[in-house]
Amino acid sequence: MKRSSFINSMVLNEPPPDISSYLRALWYDAKGNWDKAHHIVQDMDDKNAAWIHAYLHRKEGDISNADYWYHRAAKNRHTESLENEWKELVTAFASPD
Repeated sequence: MKRSSFINSMVLNEPPPDISSYLRALWYDAKGNWDKAHHIVQDMDDKNAAWIHAYLHRKEGDISNADYWYHRAAKNRHTESLENEWKELVTAFASPD
């Protein structure tokens, strides 16, 4: 899914059916459903899911847990705003416009 289409899907009540699990987790997070987003990525065992997992724990305020997941993702903890990290994640997992 293209980035702009994904951003525009935020007005929907449900995520688009044809998006990746990564984007689905980010969609639920943007809609205020941290638990659903976390549930999607918590059992995925790859660096991309670990990055989203790290972001979610940083958002939660659990920095030590976030740092564990950033390490698993081979990423440094973001020091920018959560909004900027969310945008970076979307850019990483959505197709360019």
